[in-house]
Amino acid sequence: MSQDTGSKTLLEREGEHAQDVVDERDGRRIIVLDSARWVDGRNTERDVVVPASYIGVLPARMMAIHRPRGIIGHDACIGKDGAGIAGLWYLEALGIPAATADGMSAEMGNGQDLYTEGVISRLNYPAERCGVQVGMPVAEAAKLLRDTDTSDAEVGNKIRREIVEEGPNGKRTVVTDSIVWAYPEDEQTSVLVTAGHTGRSGASFLLEANPWGFICHDGGMSKNRSGITGLQTTADAGLPGATIDGMSAPIGDAFRGYAEGTISACNGPAEDRGVAVGMTVKEAAHRLLVGGTP
Repeated sequence: MSQDTGSKTLLEREGEHAQDVVDERDGRRIIVLDSARWVDGRNTERDVVVPASYIGVLPARMMAIHRPRGIIGHDACIGKDGAGIAGLWYLEALGIPAATADGMSAEMGNGQDLYTEGVISRLNYPAERCGVQVGMPVAEAAKLLRDTDTSDAEVGNKIRREIVEEGPNGKRTVVTDSIVWAYPEDEQTSVLVTAGHTGRSGASFLLEANPWGFICHDGGMSKNRSGITGLQTTADAGLPGATIDGMSAPIGDAFRGYAEGTISACNGPAEDRGVAVGMTVKEAAHRLLVGGTP
């Protein structure tokens, strides 16, 4: 059946949907909507939009073409393959700050409920640079996105390093997302807790850095246990190390690995310092730090 050419298309009707401006400051607005579909040409770099749609790739594309200042949506309880939040990284690649509300804190399809009751569950790097944090009320996060100049949140290389424990003889445990961010002062001084894989190439970086010990990610083990082959290479060099179970913490986020991860494998020199499979990453890092210290 052919479409009635006299009727309006969905695209033509989108401008008829009301946009609820809930807060405004210096010409910058926070706009609440029930659907990402109603983000349109009225919304540009001055607007933070808060639609009660999931932030998958499809709605992210719909909104991104209008280049809003920021976006906060619903996480749809994350779901299979992380589909409910996959658009966060699509938006990150475009430099658009974005976050989602926890699906159990806010109703889907109800923008007002999301804005007033929602709690942030996930966010991308530009939103983090604006000061948004997990656990923050959506209304507070929306104000941060509105008030932070986008140039201040420009996407760049995200290098995170933190000393989380001081040990004897000047040694310490350092958490950083990648072994490529090991510093010269880490050589034979730091236990490095990182979130890259411990495969063949990872082992070469570890040997170059030559830390006091290391914990990296197992990459889900992968074909032929290639995600942890570096354990043998480092053991042959006398470097103690272990891997984070890929089902306990995400690859690429060493801070979650340190806080939430468990050990899936370790080499002989790490066992000599008291590390064991099943141990928490935090405990294993401590044992690598103090075990075998003269």
